[in-house]
Amino acid sequence: MLKSLNLRAALISITLLFALGGIWELATPKVKSATEMTEYEKLMGGADQEARVPPPSKIIKLAITELSDPFYDNGPNDKGIGIQIGYSLYRVLAGYFLAALIAIPFGFLIGMSPLAYKALDPFIQVLRPISPLAWMPLALFIIRDSQASAIFVIFICSIWPMLINTAFGVAGVRKDWINVARTHELGSLQTAYFVILPAAAPTILTGMRISIGIAWLVIVAAEMLVGGTGIGYYVWNEWNNLDLTSVIFSILVIGVVGMLLDAVFAKVQRAVQYQE
Repeated sequence: MLKSLNLRAALISITLLFALGGIWELATPKVKSATEMTEYEKLMGGADQEARVPPPSKIIKLAITELSDPFYDNGPNDKGIGIQIGYSLYRVLAGYFLAALIAIPFGFLIGMSPLAYKALDPFIQVLRPISPLAWMPLALFIIRDSQASAIFVIFICSIWPMLINTAFGVAGVRKDWINVARTHELGSLQTAYFVILPAAAPTILTGMRISIGIAWLVIVAAEMLVGGTGIGYYVWNEWNNLDLTSVIFSILVIGVVGMLLDAVFAKVQRAVQYQE
């Protein structure tokens, strides 16, 4: 039954993809190439015609070209899409795991201790609503390194969903399980590891899944600000070149990579829930 449902859903998705792509292709005015234009057409608006939104066929041609050699490096402003994604993933994962090292232990502390919750909650409520990009000028001034500043911004945006979900999951563990652990004279660390962590794991992973999505979202904007390398810089650089085909292609790549990151955490979530 489940396989049949998945198959039908996949067929509907593919049909919608081709239908929307076909509508887009037909709705896009055909643009003459430079060799097809007369001298008069070139003088009267050839450049404007070239600046129109490209059809899917043109984007597919570019995607084939870019993905056939994604790791070429011809200098600072001409790197393959694979290299740009690699830089972005490095920054995202570095900031993300640094956030996890802080958020999960503090989430356990807040969830297990009402005193720690009351003491730290005001700081969380003040810092959590601040846009991660608002920290960028301060990070650049203090750290004085664009890549480290981008990692710091990812750290800031990743920490809150993990911290809050961990605290919520830990606080929601059944009290009788904790009482049983105390009966067996388990210490706080042993209780946290053997009793609370397995029970709170699905909620913690939900926070981690939310955080990775936000981190991938923020890195694009951060790289537009700091420049140099990364998929965000790639998008901005292609926009400055008025290459809309490359801009749309890079937007699609961002979406696909984000989907893959989410799929990894979804699979881990399902594995943990199945063991539960």
